[in-house]
Amino acid sequence: MNNTQSCNSPMGTVATLHTESVNRVATELCGYVDVGSILDGSAIEPPVPSVCLRSDGIGLFYEGQFNVVFGDPESGKTLLCDFASVEALAAGGRVLRLDLDHNGPQSTLSRLIDFGADEEVLRDAERFLYVEPAERVQMLHIIEHMEVWKPTLVILDSIGELLPLYGSNSNSADEFTDVHTRVIKPLTRTGAAVVGIDHLAKGADSRAYGPTGTAAKRRAIGGTSIRVKVDQAFTPDAGGSAYLSIHKDRHGGLRRHSPSGDREPLAGKFCILGDTINVQAPLSTDRNPEETAPEADVAAIANLDPAPTSARETRERLKWSDKRARTAFKSWQKESA
Repeated sequence: MNNTQSCNSPMGTVATLHTESVNRVATELCGYVDVGSILDGSAIEPPVPSVCLRSDGIGLFYEGQFNVVFGDPESGKTLLCDFASVEALAAGGRVLRLDLDHNGPQSTLSRLIDFGADEEVLRDAERFLYVEPAERVQMLHIIEHMEVWKPTLVILDSIGELLPLYGSNSNSADEFTDVHTRVIKPLTRTGAAVVGIDHLAKGADSRAYGPTGTAAKRRAIGGTSIRVKVDQAFTPDAGGSAYLSIHKDRHGGLRRHSPSGDREPLAGKFCILGDTINVQAPLSTDRNPEETAPEADVAAIANLDPAPTSARETRERLKWSDKRARTAFKSWQKESA
């Protein structure tokens, strides 16, 4: 077979074409990226998150990628996505809300309006769409429509409810990959920042790893994975706040502008205080509270004689939980250094 023949084309169909024509046909049929056109443009920069901006102008989520926010119930995950939705609409974007968690249109619209969304924009079907998919055929029609509608932001609430719609299990890598291929990947190809809301497992070790289910869920993330941890509980009248930490950042654009030193660096703090709603950018000296031990725990280790040589030894001598011992031992080591 001629080496210049196009992918999967019949024998001889391109053999007589000039080299340039062969390359053009092969590129069209095989989907090769035109690297030359990319290099002919301006200087190549790594992707930068531009959706759901912090107070310093750095975004939490990437356009054209699958991003995830996860945490415990009522930690502020959906509220953060509401904030991102209102911000995208205010900037002239288009937002699709896929509500598989049955939050309800009244509740969702009420929150968006409270966050400052323009009611006329919410009424405009060219700018905002809300849907509660009930079956696979309906989801297929939605995805086909999005190829034309071209959303800026897609909120998928939640991953845990999307998988059963396809008869899939969160613990199966193959089944998650199948749903990702059918739903999530086509949505990212529209250019939208797709943000999936997910939940934490109950076990301590699993919680440290991230969202529930198969490791394939983490591998599929092409943007960021943000852990949401409540600081002050969110209430209708008093507001609240939550710490946001970086569980994964494939391109490093958010991590580059966040404090270093923690396994999951602090990405910011989501705050609702009266009419003020924002994501406060962290200072370079800010640390993830989940990875910073109380001073009393650090002092307890400092008083041990002889000094412990590992977190395991700390746990055994002080009769602490594994997580408490690891966090305190790490903080003690940093202070000692």
